Amino acid sequence: MDFSRLRPVHETRILLLALAAGFPAAAIALIILWWTGGYTPKVQWTLTVVILGAWWGFAAAVRERVASPLRTLANLLEAMREGDYSIRGRTGESEDALAEVMAQVNEMGATLRAQRLGALEATTLLRKVMEEIDVAIFAFDGQRKLKLVNRAGERLLARPAERIMNASAESLGLAEFLEGAEVQNLQRTFPSGAGRWGIHRATFREGGLPHQLLVVSDLTRALREEELQAWQRLVRVLGHELNNSLAPIKSIAGSLETLVKRDPLPEDWREDTQRGLAIIAARSEGLSRFLGSYARLAKLPRPQFAVVDVGGWIRQVATLEHRIPPVLREGPEMTIQGDRDQLDQVLINLLRNAADASMETGGHVTLQWNRMGSFVEVLIQDEGPGLSNTANLFVPFFTTKPGGSGIGLVLSRQIAEAHGGSLDLRNRADGRGCEARLILPA
Repeated sequence: MDFSRLRPVHETRILLLALAAGFPAAAIALIILWWTGGYTPKVQWTLTVVILGAWWGFAAAVRERVASPLRTLANLLEAMREGDYSIRGRTGESEDALAEVMAQVNEMGATLRAQRLGALEATTLLRKVMEEIDVAIFAFDGQRKLKLVNRAGERLLARPAERIMNASAESLGLAEFLEGAEVQNLQRTFPSGAGRWGIHRATFREGGLPHQLLVVSDLTRALREEELQAWQRLVRVLGHELNNSLAPIKSIAGSLETLVKRDPLPEDWREDTQRGLAIIAARSEGLSRFLGSYARLAKLPRPQFAVVDVGGWIRQVATLEHRIPPVLREGPEMTIQGDRDQLDQVLINLLRNAADASMETGGHVTLQWNRMGSFVEVLIQDEGPGLSNTANLFVPFFTTKPGGSGIGLVLSRQIAEAHGGSLDLRNRADGRGCEARLILPA
C-alpha cells in the first residue's frame, strides 16, 4: 500500500474536522454581525474578514500540528528502512503521547543500530576466520553456481575468486561432491595437487532459498603426521624390547666365546656353557613371544557379526573365572550384534585383570550390565589398589603385572571399537578399586 497517497487525504480530513469544529461559532458571530447588530458596513466587512481569517488560520494550524509529527515519524521510519539509524526525533520536555511515541522510535533506532553493528562485526569476524583457516570452503546456490569461496578454496582450484565466482560446480570439478554421502574421504587430484581429502557437505538457506556448503580439508598432512608418530612408537617399542633381549644374549655369547678359547678349558666349562646357552634360549623364546604378540595385535581379524544374547554371554564368561568368581548382578534381557569369540576375549581379559587386582587386597569382583538407550553397558568393578597411572593403560606392551604382555587391554579396546563401541578404565568414585566400562551398540 502506498501511504504517500493517503497522507493528503488524512490532512484534508483533519482540516475539515477543524473547520467543522469552528463553524458554529463563526456562523453565530456572522449572523449577529450582519443581521442583529446594526453595525456599519465597514465594521461588518472588517470583522467578517477577521472572523473568517481566524477560523481558517486556526483550522490550518490544527492540520499542521497533526501532520508535522506524522511527517517526522515517516522520515524516521524511512531512514531506518534505508539503514540510516543516526537520525533521531526531538522529544522535548513534555510527557504527552507524542513525546512517548518519539522516544520509542528513537529507542527502536538505537536498538536496530546496535543490532546492525553486532551483525556487521560478526560477519566481519566470520569472513576473517574463513579467509584464515586452512580449509577450502565453497557455497553454491540452488543452480549450483558458486557464491562464496575463501582463500584456501582459491588455492585448491589454483584460480582467483574473481574468475570462478558464479561458475558452475561442473566446470569447477566439484559437482560430484554435491551429491551422495554428506561426509566422504577419498583420494583425489585437484589443480593444486593430489592427496587424501575429507569432504563435508551441509545445507543452509539464504534469502529463503536453499544453498549448499562444501568443505574440503586436506587429510594428507595429518595422516602423515599420525603415520610418523605410529612409526616412532613402533620403533621405540621394538627397539626397547630387542635391546632387552639382545644385550644379555650378546654379553653371554661373548663370555662363552672367551671361555671356549681358553686352553686348557676349566673344569666347570660345561656347566657355564649350558647355563649361558639356557639364558640365550630363554631370551630368544621371550623375544619370539614378543614378536608373536605384536603380530597378533597388528592382525586382529574383522568381527563376524551374529546375534548375541547379552545375559547368556556374560553368565557363561563369568563361570570361567575360578580364582575370584565375580558377583553377578542381573540386567535386562537383550541382544546385540557381535562376534561372540572376540567379545569373550574382551570380557575374559577384563575379568582376569579385575581378579588380579582384587587378589592383592582380598576384595571382590562385581559384574553387571545395563541398557543405555540404544547401547548396552557392561561394568566390571574390583576392590584392588586402583590405577596409579591411567595415561599408559592402552599403550601397547605397557604392563604393571610381572610376566604381563601388555596387549590385553589394547586388544580389548580394538575389539570394542571394531564393534562400534568403546572401552574405558577408571578408578571407582564410590570406593577403592577400578571400574572397567564396556559399551556396545544394542
